[in-house]
Amino acid sequence: MADSHEQRAPPCAMVIFGAGGDLTRRLVVPALYNLAGARRLPDEFRLVGVDLAAGTVEDWRSGLTRMMDSFVGSDGAFNADHIDRATWQWLTDRMSYLQGNLEDPQTYRRLGEHLASLDKTAGTAGNHLFYLAIADRFFSTTIAGLASAGLTREGDGCWRRVVVEKPFGHDLASAKALNAGILKVLGERQVYRIDHFLGKETVQNIMALRFANGVFEPLWNRQHIDHVQITAAETVGVEHRGRFYERTGALRDMVPNHVFQLLAMTAMEPPISFDADAVRAKKAEVIEAIRPFGPGQAMRDAVRGQYGAGTVLGRAVRAYRQEPDVAPDSNIETYIAWKLQIDNWRWAGVPFYLRTGKSMQRRSTEIAIRFHQAPYTLFRDTDVERMNPNWMILRIQPDEGIALQFAAKQPGPSVQLSTVSMDFAYKTYFRMAPNTGYETLLYDCLIGDATLFRRADNIEAGWRAVQPILDAWANTRPGDFPNYAAGSNGPAAADELLGRDGRAWRPLE
Repeated sequence: MADSHEQRAPPCAMVIFGAGGDLTRRLVVPALYNLAGARRLPDEFRLVGVDLAAGTVEDWRSGLTRMMDSFVGSDGAFNADHIDRATWQWLTDRMSYLQGNLEDPQTYRRLGEHLASLDKTAGTAGNHLFYLAIADRFFSTTIAGLASAGLTREGDGCWRRVVVEKPFGHDLASAKALNAGILKVLGERQVYRIDHFLGKETVQNIMALRFANGVFEPLWNRQHIDHVQITAAETVGVEHRGRFYERTGALRDMVPNHVFQLLAMTAMEPPISFDADAVRAKKAEVIEAIRPFGPGQAMRDAVRGQYGAGTVLGRAVRAYRQEPDVAPDSNIETYIAWKLQIDNWRWAGVPFYLRTGKSMQRRSTEIAIRFHQAPYTLFRDTDVERMNPNWMILRIQPDEGIALQFAAKQPGPSVQLSTVSMDFAYKTYFRMAPNTGYETLLYDCLIGDATLFRRADNIEAGWRAVQPILDAWANTRPGDFPNYAAGSNGPAAADELLGRDGRAWRPLE
């Protein structure tokens, strides 16, 4: 049963455009299954799949069932030791399917008729959630089609919401154009720009850690923090996404969305409440405070890399340029490291180092906060040769938790220090239900809580910050690609980026 803090969502018909796609099958539908198992979905919930492929609802159900069964015992985003047949039957009984071309106005007319029928027969109350699990080139077309068919118009107590997946634009100009087009027909409160990183428990816990604990917030500033490292390392390569990656690259794919959201949660000022607009305003402010820079600084403070052949987790991996649909002389980056500054009172002078890459030594997403070292003076007549740094590490994935590293005296007659760690693991303290990262976000869409979703100004601030790097790279070729081996920690230039400041990346081992 739903507990007193999380009740069932209201009656609703959810429409997934791109019903046969990978995102739907691997993440969205498994998340809905988990929500159904947790009793978060109402009896009046209905799921409508829309896709170009011809087929019936039985075809769609059968394909989804085979996919769900394949997840049992896997180590993917969704994993379970079994599929509860009663829960899966509950969900599949509420499915329907429409074949249609997103560029054909008749698709939206037929969808409107189907939803009107569900409102009458299934009690979905006119509440409609439209999920765009489609290529980004169809975002504007689909939203315009919904609006033309009257499917975004609210009234009589019902709501209409649209969930937009990334990539939300490819640069600042395209992000602005996309926002402008969407907001011509939808109010900002109807738009849910989704980022599955924000569905992870440790990301949400950043605000609780900072603002619910009097011991941490007084230290969360330039007076106590030396620097911050944000890492999003993946062991997977590009694999069969070469066509997408050749248009995108690591910077566009990861930084304006995933990595900047981690940055915003870490560096934002306290909001006046947990109201969605209050939280999102503070997140937008900190991204807007990233210090702008010119082409010369972009080339100096941003490092790009591309993986060559190597070994990842004991498995031989081919170079990026040998991946399917990748140009043999491609200069697209699969790695980005960046030093940036946030120009506000709290963070003046504190560098933030960001890195993300594919085919790296270890899968790890973490935020590491390095505190200023204590003075050495007291220890100059002891056996202590140097002061141990203090770190707070927020592990986002794969092992969600928080660690605090500090110095302690080793047993014995002389004063010698060792680094010790206090480690909190979510799975040790809390029962962790299977989770794809989408459960919380989908539930929030259904209940109308936009706190974990990005607003238009946040999107544009992110692209504004990365645009100088995109411009600088567009006019120069890297010349030395590939410049890191698959299974390594990244290119040597990324180490030099921190080495210039007398610092070093935390190891990925």
